[in-house]
Amino acid sequence: MPMTDRQPAFILVRPQMGENIGAAARAMLNFGLSHMRLVDPRDGWPNPRAVAMASGAAGRVLDHAGVFSALPEATADCGFVFATTARGRDLTKPVMTPERAMEHTRALMATGQKVAVLFGPERAGLQNEDVARANALISVPVNPDFPSLNLAQAVLLCAYEWRRQIDATPPEVLALAGTEHAVAGDVARLADHYEERLQAAGFFFPDHKAPAMKLTLRNLWSRMPLTRADVQTLHGVLRQLVRRQDG
Repeated sequence: MPMTDRQPAFILVRPQMGENIGAAARAMLNFGLSHMRLVDPRDGWPNPRAVAMASGAAGRVLDHAGVFSALPEATADCGFVFATTARGRDLTKPVMTPERAMEHTRALMATGQKVAVLFGPERAGLQNEDVARANALISVPVNPDFPSLNLAQAVLLCAYEWRRQIDATPPEVLALAGTEHAVAGDVARLADHYEERLQAAGFFFPDHKAPAMKLTLRNLWSRMPLTRADVQTLHGVLRQLVRRQDG
């Protein structure tokens, strides 16, 4: 998992618990990120609790994590730095949502800049001295009465937005479960079948309303997102009802 210039570096500043470092690694890899850097981890490095929490493949993120004694060293090669924060800092800086920040990150990296995102220690977050080194802030629009996020949660939100910027997954799909969409001919034959049987049963009454009733049913069938399996089932239902009636 070599370092590349195609994704931002997520920098955990003075992280305290190995479990949270491991959880952050998992969150990063969930969304295709692998550039983790650690600044002065409280319990030293490597940390067996981080490895245990990373759970398998995400351990590779930890294996390649850069470890630095101070923040200036960790950001020395970065052209733009974001700092995540849940509170105001009385500093004049752009404040972005994770969505906007990752969009801006993509634009910056397209010009060849390296980008870093700072995440503070679990107890109190980044210090003002850390934030002052950043070019912009990332603030998650959380409940103002309870704005605290776990370190791994903050990492996951930013990683998700990064992935969403490059992912082409449609917002909604229909899982067809081994079948396929019914074609117009299938739907037309189904409509004919029901219209024929309903006509025989005297459903279209009185006669002067029959055309409008048939039109309504045709529109109903065409409006439904039917699969071939649905069409076959509905044919079978009608056949069974007619069979029982005739019997």
